[in-house]
Amino acid sequence: MSSIDIPKTQTVALVRNLGGPVEFKEDYPVPTPGKNEVLAKVLYTGVCQSDLHTRAGTAAGPDGNPITKIKTPHIGGHEGIGRIVSLGPDITHETGVRVGALVGIRFSSRICRRCEFCLAGTEQYCVQSTNHLHHEDGSFSEYLALDADYLTILPDDCDPVVMGPVLCAGLTAYKAVLNANIRPGQWVVVVGAGGGLGHLAVQYARAAGGLVIGVDGPGKRDFVLGVGAQEFIDFAKEDPIKRVQEITGLGAHAAVVTAGSAKAFAHACEMLRVGGSLSCVGIPPGRPCLETPICTIVIKGLRITGNLVGSLKECMEAVDLVRRGVVKPVIKVRQFKDLPQVYEEMERGDISGRVVLQIAQ
Repeated sequence: MSSIDIPKTQTVALVRNLGGPVEFKEDYPVPTPGKNEVLAKVLYTGVCQSDLHTRAGTAAGPDGNPITKIKTPHIGGHEGIGRIVSLGPDITHETGVRVGALVGIRFSSRICRRCEFCLAGTEQYCVQSTNHLHHEDGSFSEYLALDADYLTILPDDCDPVVMGPVLCAGLTAYKAVLNANIRPGQWVVVVGAGGGLGHLAVQYARAAGGLVIGVDGPGKRDFVLGVGAQEFIDFAKEDPIKRVQEITGLGAHAAVVTAGSAKAFAHACEMLRVGGSLSCVGIPPGRPCLETPICTIVIKGLRITGNLVGSLKECMEAVDLVRRGVVKPVIKVRQFKDLPQVYEEMERGDISGRVVLQIAQ
């Protein structure tokens, strides 16, 4: 095994039982990379709403009920950037995997590469997949073992400070914009536009040529307009549906709902014009439903799509737009041990953009 100096133990942020407090354990074992694995040292990681809900035990599954099959003690984090520091015993230089390479720690961790979804290039739906949120330790740790065959190898010129949130928030926003089939000059509503995911959706929609209306709460106007939205609607002061109709005339061509609240989704379809698209991104706790009558969906010819992150190919496309400066994540770097406080701020909705934790000192 090719390696550099690696400690036997590390510091991780773990939750012993879902719903419990975050603890920092300083003697957690550093994994030894096995067959077809590499060991990565985590440099930075974003903090996602999914981390918050999973820690609390409220993350919803496809049936709307809380996900119960989550590894405990739970170590979250799935927007990590690290460097390979060690190779498993069967990894050779001929594979193209090398010590020192910059890698991403994404939601998806391992896939089968054989099922219908993997073969179709939608491997995020792999029937045998594992992920860093529910099944494997995530990037709220100093070291991680990663599958060498499903690595997110990043260009060396990527900025590790800003790129972490692109691997989940950015990818999800990019995929939602793709699914909305936005054409230049079309109106796009982004609900939750001031959040970690929403502010990226604004920029990816602009990159696609869309005219963006950002919807968010008090205090987010300047931020949302600053990242590229043409219009801003404060949902606490205005009726978003009425205001969207006033701005667009016939309604928006697409709406991307990034907010994880039931209220944000309830009447989202009413913002759309005939033939409009609704891209659903945020996942509210529980089993809330769209409150749009079926007749409205049918008669207006609306399209509704869900967006579970995206493929590795789409991830690299999202990364490239950031590398080229087309999309610029707005981040605030905090220390690793600020994670409990960051969770509290996220619950209050106090954060604009994305928080990135510095893991390596």
